[in-house]
Amino acid sequence: MISAGLHWVVMGKKKRPVASPAPYVAPLFDAHTHLASCGARDEAEIAELMDRAVAAGVAGVCTIGDGLPETELAVAAARSHPRVWAAAAIHPTRAAELDDAARTRLAELAAEERVVAIGETGLDEYWIGKMDDCAPLDVQIEALHWHMELAQSVNKPLMIHNREADDNLMRELDGFDGTVILHCFSSPIEVARGALERGYVLSFTGNVTFKRNSDLRLAVAEAPAEQLLVETDAPYMTAEPYRGARNEPAFVGWQARCMAEARGVSAEEMAAQLTANAERIYGIEVPAP
Repeated sequence: MISAGLHWVVMGKKKRPVASPAPYVAPLFDAHTHLASCGARDEAEIAELMDRAVAAGVAGVCTIGDGLPETELAVAAARSHPRVWAAAAIHPTRAAELDDAARTRLAELAAEERVVAIGETGLDEYWIGKMDDCAPLDVQIEALHWHMELAQSVNKPLMIHNREADDNLMRELDGFDGTVILHCFSSPIEVARGALERGYVLSFTGNVTFKRNSDLRLAVAEAPAEQLLVETDAPYMTAEPYRGARNEPAFVGWQARCMAEARGVSAEEMAAQLTANAERIYGIEVPAP
């Protein structure tokens, strides 16, 4: 696996690594990130973060919100910066917030040119019973189907969040004939194979680099090259060797390099393929970094 020099910062009683970009490779496209949660909320903050990303070979990003207020920020970021695009949805744990007003507003945002996907929607069974305000499964399922209909109506990809919901999710998605992106893919290899047979796109974040996740690297190796994306899910899911550090789009090269190793190709070839996939799937043209 790839190694790097580590720097550490003390946070309370616990040391956490401070991340830095992987060795330069370009072009890269971060297919799923959360700029507002990374602290980039106004034009100046977004420009500063994207300058760091471009310096690391990242030509563009798709930014996401979890609820409607952060989705509004994501779309505003996409309007303000030529390397930023957005997705629009209500996160499954917050599906109870999908009232009539939210549906109306999301439909308006979904129609915008800089909004390139409907997400993240999906199912999250992990937080049911653990988070007081987590939407119950039936509410999540109804919200998922509403987002599926929205994605079809605007002819944009459906970006899926899945946490410990493989069986229910695959059942609910059965018959959906649009493009499906399984963001932060973390499921067993059998689920990966079934998803790939359906034509779904697997998007991998930093956990593809974790030592125990050999199934994820096997999924990368087995997948048709055209059905792969790479993402940070920043500020979360930082790749090895910086696991536990705060994440941002500039660090997406670590998982892209890991994916290249899994497929037995060069980092340059992997980066070019992943960015071409993002352009095709999102229907965009990404400027060179």
